[in-house]
Parts: sequence; C-alpha cells; structure tokens
Amino acid sequence: MTESEVRPAPPADPLPTRILAEVRPFARPALVTAVPAVAWAVWVSGPSWVTPAVVVLAVAGAALGVIDARTHRLPDVIVYPTTAVVGALLVPAAAAGAFTGGPAWEALLRAALGFAAHAGFYLLMWLIFKGGVGLGDVKLAGVLGAVTAWWGWDAFVMGAVAPYVVGGAVAVVLLLFRLAGRKSYMPFGPYMLLGVVVALTWERLLS
Repeated sequence: MTESEVRPAPPADPLPTRILAEVRPFARPALVTAVPAVAWAVWVSGPSWVTPAVVVLAVAGAALGVIDARTHRLPDVIVYPTTAVVGALLVPAAAAGAFTGGPAWEALLRAALGFAAHAGFYLLMWLIFKGGVGLGDVKLAGVLGAVTAWWGWDAFVMGAVAPYVVGGAVAVVLLLFRLAGRKSYMPFGPYMLLGVVVALTWERLLS
C-alpha cells in the first residue's frame, strides 16, 4: 500500500451542523411544535430553577417527535446532547433548590434513578421484543425518566405508563378505521414525549 493510498478519514462535521442537517427538512413543523412546547415547559416548571432543563427537553422533543413521526428515527446527534445538557442543568437546579427550599439533592438522586430505571426498562423491552421498540426509544427513555422522576415517583410512573395507554388507544382507532394493519409500524417516540407532557401537566395541576 503506497502512501497515497493511506488517507485519513475526513473530519466529522461540527455538532451544530449535524443537528441542523437532521432538523432542516422538518424545520417548519418542528418550529410550530416547539413554540407551544416552550410555553408549556415554562408554565409546567413554575418557572423555577429547573425551567431551563425542561425548556431544552421541550425544544429537542419537538424536533425529535416530528422527525420520528416522519422518518421512524430518533437521531443520536439530537438525543445524546439533549440528555447531556438536561442532566447538566439539573445539577445547578438541585444546588439552587438546596438554598431556596425547592427540589434539591434528593430530586437529583431521584432523577438519576429514574434515568436508569426508564432506560433499563426500554432496554429490556428492546432485548425481549425485537421490533416492539427501537434502539432510539431506548436512548431517549433515560432523559425522559430523569425529568419525570425529578417531580416524584408518581410522575415517573405516569410518564412511563401514559405512552402505552395513549399509543394503544391510537393503534386501536387506526385498526378500526383500517388506516393501519396489524403489522404496521407506529413510531413510539412521540408517545414517549407525550407521556412526559401528561405526567408533568398532571403534577402542575395538582400543585
């Protein structure tokens, strides 16, 4: 092999460029979804010290929901940074809560446990029921479990159960009206995100 044949791999595009490449084809519906999602995030979180984390999840969730609905994909290039940023923002939220009397370190610990439990459950589902959930769902589950668990275990359970209830109801309607068959694939990411909306909205209305 000559020196001319040994060529280094081209450098990867910067992260913002890769994110934009995923979102650009769906920019309009993602933006239309993101605007009310951000308003909801501010309302449902107080606003409070945890608001930035919920807003980040809302913006990313709007894009992910649209992309998954259109392409049956949850791009790693959006899921991974979202998980990292939300996790990082929960730390100062817990620190601030320790001084202001709001959710503090116990909420952060609960979020970490919720992350592990929710991601672990979806990983188990992916291993047992091949095709039932996608690997993208497994990767997204962690951050969703962390955010709902921050509010408490009741919110965590509701956020975990609601996607199956809503998704199951939609599937039944589609089957009844013959808009889908028994072997049709239904992207689950939007319902997972909707589960967070249901859980946190319920907690906000009860507070």
